Amino acid sequence: MSFHEQVQTLRKSRGLSQEKLAEIIGISRQAVAKWEVGQSYPDIAKLIALSDFFNVSIDKLVNDYEENCHLCIEPSKVSSINEEVIDFLCRAKKSTYSGNGLESKSSRPSSHDFEYIEGEFKYIDTYLGGEQFSGEEALWKNDTPLWSMNYVGRILDEAFSVKFLKEVLNLVSRDYPYRGPIIYEKGQYKYHCIINGEFDWFQGYEEIYFNNSKVYECFFHGGSIKL
Repeated sequence: MSFHEQVQTLRKSRGLSQEKLAEIIGISRQAVAKWEVGQSYPDIAKLIALSDFFNVSIDKLVNDYEENCHLCIEPSKVSSINEEVIDFLCRAKKSTYSGNGLESKSSRPSSHDFEYIEGEFKYIDTYLGGEQFSGEEALWKNDTPLWSMNYVGRILDEAFSVKFLKEVLNLVSRDYPYRGPIIYEKGQYKYHCIINGEFDWFQGYEEIYFNNSKVYECFFHGGSIKL
């Protein structure tokens, strides 16, 4: 079932008019109407609002993934200039938090820090908190900042698994060098991630479900740094 069919079916199952759904989500009735005929698709914030309201995962909302997800998720475009940087970023991520790397010296009170250096490149990931957290990943070349990504997230249920999250994040790839893959499932856990933008300027959202209940979510955004 395509996205526009999903929205219409879910709306009608709740006995809602297009006007009422629009009021709940905080948009115009015309926007809902366009979604339901396939003329437009929601941005990340509205997609999350729909997911939460109907209590369905984002990947279910944008089912028929091969056909529809590219309309909600802009393909990652890796320029030749960024290839070396992105390859390093992926190696750095797999060597630090997701790869169970050792923490480096705390840079701020109660912060968790990870550092990876390879030749002229340096990567630092630093975050605060645990059950609710925020942090930043950044890259330098010869001590000149190149790129950064900020993130903020929270654990929603005790069924959350750090081990599963790290397994997902360790699958970071050149095509999606931000967090994890678009979709990943293992046992009762399911992860999905949506991205808008490109490596130079992007925003995204990831979530984990356990037995169809959301147990974790994280927002992130970032891009290249120009001095």
